[in-house]
Amino acid sequence: MITTNREELEGPDGTDEPDRRDDDDAAHRAENGVVVRGAVGDDLGGVLSVGHRTWLATYEPIAGPEYVAMGLAKWWTSDVVTDSIRKGRTLVAVKDDEVVGVATFGTQNDAFVIWKLYVLPDHHGHGIGSRLMDAVVERAREAEHDRITLSYMEGNQLAARFYRRHGFVETHRESGGSGMPESVWMAREIGEEETA
Repeated sequence: MITTNREELEGPDGTDEPDRRDDDDAAHRAENGVVVRGAVGDDLGGVLSVGHRTWLATYEPIAGPEYVAMGLAKWWTSDVVTDSIRKGRTLVAVKDDEVVGVATFGTQNDAFVIWKLYVLPDHHGHGIGSRLMDAVVERAREAEHDRITLSYMEGNQLAARFYRRHGFVETHRESGGSGMPESVWMAREIGEEETA
């Protein structure tokens, strides 16, 4: 999944920002006061805040406080988030200088995977998750992938509806083990003719 090596938030040119694409300006356009863009070092605290605030609200009712504590300690630490930002694999949705949504992506076994897509509960229903999804789809196309995969925890009905609405279909399930809910894996085919 996501590596946890402690590395500085440095791009290839030695700056504190990851390598930027020329077409990134299109991603910076604000819609309803929200800008979706690649994360930079200054976003670290905001990304962590989104993770900690959404995980508690999302997973405690489904899997309990021990699972939330484990997930935060494993996937929402400064080390993990720093690595993802540095590698250009984190997108943020920013409103009024506050990170209100986060998406991370990468590859596993040659598959393009969305690892995280979270929006603060107070900002649900404003299209922020859809804009993050569109930006991830664009990154997948740029990397010449024609399929995106992801998973969500059984019982997370909000995620299930959101992903189905965005064209994802269930492919398989994995046992959560130790009485935990299953992971539901989904995939979406993307074509060059689609518009983001």
